[in-house]
Amino acid sequence: MGQQCGHGFDLDTEGKDSWRHKRAGASSVVVLSKGSMAMFADASDQMKVEEVRDRFLDHTYDLIIAEGWKHEGYPKIVIVREQFGEIPVSPEGLLAVVSDKPVDLSVPLFGLDDVVGVAALIMKQFPRSTSRAEQGLET
Repeated sequence: MGQQCGHGFDLDTEGKDSWRHKRAGASSVVVLSKGSMAMFADASDQMKVEEVRDRFLDHTYDLIIAEGWKHEGYPKIVIVREQFGEIPVSPEGLLAVVSDKPVDLSVPLFGLDDVVGVAALIMKQFPRSTSRAEQGLET
């Protein structure tokens, strides 16, 4: 899962070793604890999905879900809430809409709680050709 955040954020904690290393000029800092890992790295807010994937993710994933990057040419599933108004992207490349209100488009419409329906659509649209075990990636 990748997320593009237009308003900025800071996940690191001021005063911690990772924060100090980054402030001292390290281009990236990896923090590893029991069951979790995080990387703090220099990045441009204009990076494309492929650049994020190539720099930060290994290539063993079957599917990458990216939030944001709405102007890139990937298939999109858009969440539209009644309180926020209209669909924020053009219908081109729109795979489905998830909403709490009726939407007049020629793509599948799912309710906000229909996780199974959305997952089934994703699996249908992006089937895996072989399992990871069949590819020799798992034993």
